[in-house]
Amino acid sequence: MNMNMNKEAYLAYVKQVTPASPLGKDLFFSFLVGGAICTVGQLFSHFYLSMNLGRDAASTATSITMIFLGAALTALNLYDDLAKVGGAGTIIPITGFANSIVSPAMEFKSEGLVLGLAAKMFVVAGPVLVYGILTSSIYGLVLLLMQRL
Repeated sequence: MNMNMNKEAYLAYVKQVTPASPLGKDLFFSFLVGGAICTVGQLFSHFYLSMNLGRDAASTATSITMIFLGAALTALNLYDDLAKVGGAGTIIPITGFANSIVSPAMEFKSEGLVLGLAAKMFVVAGPVLVYGILTSSIYGLVLLLMQRL
């Protein structure tokens, strides 16, 4: 590859060496895996409701269970295999959030508990948490002001 190529030549080179993505197959497996994850969550929800938990408690227990499963599958190096098959279907559900927190922590665990595991845990999820909390706080304040007026 020539290091002095222009933008058009570079884009042509990238197109030449990049394999074509089987879009239909990727969409199918993304839908299948994402749907399976959501089905497992729904099964847990029904289980917790059958244990006479209220709807709010069952929803909370389901979320906690799915986060635990996502984190456990990541720690056991199984979530990456699932993501290779399911693609974006593994990102959207709450298990993808757990994976985004645990993956960097697992990658840097050799650097120790504080500087590796704890410091790197929120590399990916940190901005999501910050902006999620900030946005929900602003939304709550706007709602409160609207109710007071």
